[in-house]
Amino acid sequence: MAFRGTFDHALDAKNRLTVPAKFRSALADGVVLAGSSEAGTGEPRSLAVWTAEAYDAFTASALSGLNPLSPTARYLKRFFFNHSHDTELDAAGRVMIPPFLMTYAGLGKDVVVTGSGECLEVWDRTTFSRYQDDVFARIPDIAASLGDTT
Repeated sequence: MAFRGTFDHALDAKNRLTVPAKFRSALADGVVLAGSSEAGTGEPRSLAVWTAEAYDAFTASALSGLNPLSPTARYLKRFFFNHSHDTELDAAGRVMIPPFLMTYAGLGKDVVVTGSGECLEVWDRTTFSRYQDDVFARIPDIAASLGDTT
């Protein structure tokens, strides 16, 4: 299933996120919550919501071809596995976000859940708004940089 769309949500007092109903069946067999891996210095962070199978495929792909003894491989493995958390949806379709991932992604009570193809992303609402404004402003340049393919 491809995850698509943007949904405004609020975390409850126990930092539980209600997963949009249309995605619950895809996540029924378990969920991996993971820190966003694309965020560089100064870039906004988010929290990714993966199926276990998709997260395993993603991390395997990212680590494939690396010497497992290299510093790069060790840093990536630590990031992928130290900044992730296996959990399940509760009966109400919610997941509890652990404090370390709340801090990593800078999440407050008001969040945005976005489809990102192979996973969902959970953003602090204010951070997402700024990020989205920046991306919208850069789309013409990004598209132009791809060149004419005709």
